[in-house]
Amino acid sequence: MAKTAIFLADGFEEIEALTVVDLLRRAGIEIITASIMGRKNVTGSHKITVEADALIGDIDFENTDMIILPGGMPGTTNLAECKELTDRIKEFDSKKKMLCAICAAPTVFGKLGILQGKKACCFPGCEVDLTGAETQTDRVTKDGHFITSRGMGTAIDFGLAIIEHYNGKEAADEMAKRIVYR
Repeated sequence: MAKTAIFLADGFEEIEALTVVDLLRRAGIEIITASIMGRKNVTGSHKITVEADALIGDIDFENTDMIILPGGMPGTTNLAECKELTDRIKEFDSKKKMLCAICAAPTVFGKLGILQGKKACCFPGCEVDLTGAETQTDRVTKDGHFITSRGMGTAIDFGLAIIEHYNGKEAADEMAKRIVYR
């Protein structure tokens, strides 16, 4: 069974994070919400506080298949400044393990220099920080071990792309029908 982790920092975009968590859990894909804040309660950019399942130090990265980053400000900045997380992202990249980000969060990958030569998308206006990437304007872009997406309005597409990665297109299409999306 796939094991994924989504990382939360104060100022995260609530819809981008929780939509993905909801969709993956409905699809039977294990997803753990992990706080980088040193406490389980994390407050989003719109002042909605959620309790994460774990702290970053509790995550077994060796047995985690995918790292997911929601956007939001200053959530994305907080994620980018978390050395423990960025070190793990670089490790995942070197092993070609899945790295996914939405909205401003793909800039975390760009600033680490790991999008070189890859297609990626992000929130409009953040493209300058997708260092080395071939920027796209698709709702979701998949290139190799990266899945990126553009923002709150594409959160369902992003979650469905992750479901498709693990469970196939038919399962993603069925999920879209079940939630009355398409």
